Amino acid sequence: MDFLKGLNPQQQQAVLAVHGPILVMAGPGSGKTRVLTQRVAYLIGALGVPPHSILAVTFTNKAAREMEGRIMRLIGEKEARGLTLGTFHALCARILRREARHLPFGADFVIYDTEDQLALLRRALEDLNLDEKRYRPQAVHATISYAKNELFLPDTFPVNDYRDEIVARIYRRYQELLLANNALDFDDLLLYTVYLMEQVAEAKERYARLFEHILVDEFQDTNQAQYILVRHLSSFHRNLFVVGDIDQSIYRWRGADYRNVLRFEQDFPDAQVILLEQNYRSTQAILDVATAVIEPHPYRMAKGLFTTRGQGERVVVVEARDDLHEAQWVADTIAHMIEERRIPGNEIAVMYRTNAQSRLLEEAFLQRGMRYRLVGAQRFYGRREIKDLIAYLRVIHNPADEVSLLRILNVPPRGIGNKTVLALKAFAQRQKLSSGQALLAIAAEPESAISELFPQRAVITAARFGDLLANWRAQAAQSTPLQVLDRVIGDIDYRSYLDDGTREGQERWENVMELRRLAAEFSEAGLEAFLEQVALVSDQDTLAEDNDAPTLLTLHAAKGLEFGVVFIVGLNEGSLPHARSLDDREALYEERRLFYVGITRAKDRLYLVYSQFRNAYGYAELQAPSRFLEDIPADRVDFLPLAGERMDFSRRALSERPQDKTTSTSLPILEKRFSPGDRVRHPIWGEGMVLNSDLKDSDEIVDVFFESVGLKRLSASIGKLEMLA
Repeated sequence: MDFLKGLNPQQQQAVLAVHGPILVMAGPGSGKTRVLTQRVAYLIGALGVPPHSILAVTFTNKAAREMEGRIMRLIGEKEARGLTLGTFHALCARILRREARHLPFGADFVIYDTEDQLALLRRALEDLNLDEKRYRPQAVHATISYAKNELFLPDTFPVNDYRDEIVARIYRRYQELLLANNALDFDDLLLYTVYLMEQVAEAKERYARLFEHILVDEFQDTNQAQYILVRHLSSFHRNLFVVGDIDQSIYRWRGADYRNVLRFEQDFPDAQVILLEQNYRSTQAILDVATAVIEPHPYRMAKGLFTTRGQGERVVVVEARDDLHEAQWVADTIAHMIEERRIPGNEIAVMYRTNAQSRLLEEAFLQRGMRYRLVGAQRFYGRREIKDLIAYLRVIHNPADEVSLLRILNVPPRGIGNKTVLALKAFAQRQKLSSGQALLAIAAEPESAISELFPQRAVITAARFGDLLANWRAQAAQSTPLQVLDRVIGDIDYRSYLDDGTREGQERWENVMELRRLAAEFSEAGLEAFLEQVALVSDQDTLAEDNDAPTLLTLHAAKGLEFGVVFIVGLNEGSLPHARSLDDREALYEERRLFYVGITRAKDRLYLVYSQFRNAYGYAELQAPSRFLEDIPADRVDFLPLAGERMDFSRRALSERPQDKTTSTSLPILEKRFSPGDRVRHPIWGEGMVLNSDLKDSDEIVDVFFESVGLKRLSASIGKLEMLA
């Protein structure tokens, strides 16, 4: 069998480079999965390496199944039997069960999912008599997860003040509860496997001898624990084959560290480096734009992406009047492509930075009767936080809306449990009122409810909510929908309930901000018109998804996918790059990589769309185009000014923005200022604790966990960190 059939020269080199450490920098669409599978087939079928001596690690079960299927088709199921192929977590679970005698848990341990972990954290808080509102389980969980991925055990968790001490105590109690339940969380699978390799010499030697060849896919997405693990496992044979691309590292928020590619080169100075530069997906016009966008990234390994597909159509940069115009133009253009140019709907994708940006697009599609497929998130009006707030407004408008009332009675939690709800319903029936009207009556005359055998404690709780409802209804009669919505959000402290310091909490709050923008459009029409509009859109949202329809998805969700036609919308400062990244150089690097990943999903046509204005709370706010667009040479694109004459503000005051290019005028940092455990203050995010610090390219990169926003990675030269005593 010819194991090199169909491979280009660079791919052949990667398959044939058998011994020693090898780093394959695989550009997008360069056939890296084919290289990995044909290399495994070559090792077994041509060189006679026993399958049980080969370990291939992927990041998803889907990728593992695809790779396994390809290998079996190449060499046969029998010949591939014994191969260890799977995710990091699956590999670690297998090792830990075999080696449980060395560890503080039994071989029959269970693995807790996120919901189980949060429940256990709440138990730990209860055991320690700590307030869940002050130490939010999601935020504490994020801190503990980061600590585990950085290989901090409870006893080595950095402590510098009282709050750090409390988090360390929670971490310790959480681990005690896990072990008491003979359970591990996902991060424990990595943590304890590294612990095993470092504390039990014979176990490390056994596995290092067992795996003669180790292959790792998506190496740029490994975290610290995963990198240390593969370094241990490859310590005997040193046949470590890693495939990745710094340019496509976009999961920093969940622990991925592209700098592991740089560490690999430092730890294995004799490594052979192979570039996969031939792209099989995109036209050269798209690749040229992608290269222009990613070239300013300072840590990348330069690749000359090329294709044999030809130059193709020029990339189009579109300037819309505002974000509503942007969404309408995209929907109209896609409708024309499907109807007139006969492009299949499933070959078209619209990509954006955050889930909240889907709202205008969804409405534009629905208004035109166009079907669409939403990937990676609920439809905007189906999201929990949106349904909550709409339910509040419906009850304010119509207290007889029992369904909406029951949804919000205890959201956020206010002590209205099932017994209170049953008592409220019974009281309402006796008074021949709806439950909402009964609440208003109880608030007006609580004594009458008590006389009706309504429990006194329940009366007090119900009366408080009834007072709120009465006040909201009074305001609704003379205020705009936005003013009413803001009053509700403030009175129930909904932001604190949603934004718990995690990425999900921040995205939920962004969705609320998008709902506020919609409410602002109904200042004249009023609350009833606003609710009617929402109801009409929500009803259409129940349409079944169509696999032949255009796809709406975030740029993060687009990783690994490809489409004939791609629209990337919302290319404005504050959206991409996201506002959260503007004071964080490492975050800016990742925003650039995210844009690059989106561009390289396109096969034939690419549209990059930004708007002059963004509608915010009833007025149009001037928006600057994304700084990343300025890196694309004008002669590589066609410009489509939908709003008329192009506004000349794209290059204004760039020197005032935090830059993500190597031309920064900051003085080089040669010594570390910060150490793990240091307490620091940031002018926006407040106080935090340093978890890690590294010197990179004449700068100090500092990982800080802030009490207000969670984990941030900052450049010391521009991060404005103040050391606290």
